[in-house]
Amino acid sequence: MPSSALPSLPPARINQAVTLALAEDMGDAGDITSAAVLPAHATAHAQIIARETGCIAGLGLAEAAFALSDPAIRVTCHLDDGADVTPGTAVLDVEGNARAILGAERVALNFLGHLSGIASTTQAIVTAVAGHRAKICCTRKTTPGLRIFEKHAVRTGGGVNHRFGLYDGILIKDNHIAIAGGIDPAIEAALAQAGHMVSVEVEVDDLAQLHQALVHPVDAILLDNMTTDELAEAVKIIDGRVISEASGRVTVDTAPAIAATGVDLISVGWITHSAPCLDFGLDYAPTD
Repeated sequence: MPSSALPSLPPARINQAVTLALAEDMGDAGDITSAAVLPAHATAHAQIIARETGCIAGLGLAEAAFALSDPAIRVTCHLDDGADVTPGTAVLDVEGNARAILGAERVALNFLGHLSGIASTTQAIVTAVAGHRAKICCTRKTTPGLRIFEKHAVRTGGGVNHRFGLYDGILIKDNHIAIAGGIDPAIEAALAQAGHMVSVEVEVDDLAQLHQALVHPVDAILLDNMTTDELAEAVKIIDGRVISEASGRVTVDTAPAIAATGVDLISVGWITHSAPCLDFGLDYAPTD
């Protein structure tokens, strides 16, 4: 995906997350290994190199790690978020104080590897459902404190975002329904409270609940853990009246069959909380 199609991450949020990560790694004493081994004014030139094939995300955080470690460090990014990489691809060059570079190395690689892993995993599922209408969607199953970045990585990989938190969309789930006394009272109460800019979605477990929910003017239905046959029947019942979202048991292998049922969205929680990290390394590059 071209970087121009992605919304920009707020610099203040990037700096906040990276500052916390650097503080966590440095503690009160700083990098005692580099301080013991390297002269204070030693300089170095290094490159971050991709070691796996995938889709890159998180370059802004990697760049910030070096800049916040030492503003005098020169960072040159060769790619944008959304670019595809293969083993050996040079992602960025960094040059400056050696202690500062090595002090920022792990923070930069942690963010870059984690977010690129999410983008790459999302891209794989998006590719698997190509040709169907379904869009791959993330959830609130994110790492605490990193949600904005992980959702950015999903978009980088070609997916779309669900709500960002409990504050920006009403999603009536099974526990809401149980405590409220049923689907009807739960939906009626939600609709009475929702402003005109707030969407209301309701989770259903079977077709009987689906019929109940569709009596009300909701905006979307979450079809939870249904078989593909049930999903196909649910899509027929909905008949385009509301947005249909499928969730549960979604993998790269199962996603095509789920998409073939005609649902609008397929939500996948594990693409943010369990996507494998994409491997990058920081390699010292001697200068002539």
